[in-house]
Amino acid sequence: MYGLGILKGMAVTLRHLFKKPFTVEYPEQQVPRASRFRGYEFVWYEDRCTGCASCAKFCPLGIIRIETSPAEDQGVGGKYKLEKFDIDTGRCMFCALCVEACPYDALFMGSKFERGSYSRAGLVVHKEDLNKGEKKPSVYYRPHLEAAGYHNEKELSAREVGRW
Repeated sequence: MYGLGILKGMAVTLRHLFKKPFTVEYPEQQVPRASRFRGYEFVWYEDRCTGCASCAKFCPLGIIRIETSPAEDQGVGGKYKLEKFDIDTGRCMFCALCVEACPYDALFMGSKFERGSYSRAGLVVHKEDLNKGEKKPSVYYRPHLEAAGYHNEKELSAREVGRW
């Protein structure tokens, strides 16, 4: 009774002994992600953002904080001067409703997920961090990027991500 079970277990072990391992050494190697992966970062193009706060209005958790002031040359339908644009990723559930709500294609989900912090305050992404961050948007809710075959491998300018 015990001998047969041990033999079956050893047969499974021998069968898998000579197969190529499928695990990866994470920090050195990374598994390729799907092009529609919604990562733990946001890609924001300030030159396209008008400060309309549609993203903040549609966020179900209210984690996007936008403060604006009238610009000098605003005119009718013009842009506002952005004082503050903060996203609290510690509370974000990555539903991407803010991305869908942006009428100017200024906000995208990112493609990375390494953003650890020792404090809750470290999880808030500020305007300066968004400006200097990598511009590798996810193709989630962006069919024009998916149709072009983009797969998060290179940075895109604001013109390249737009629908115009």
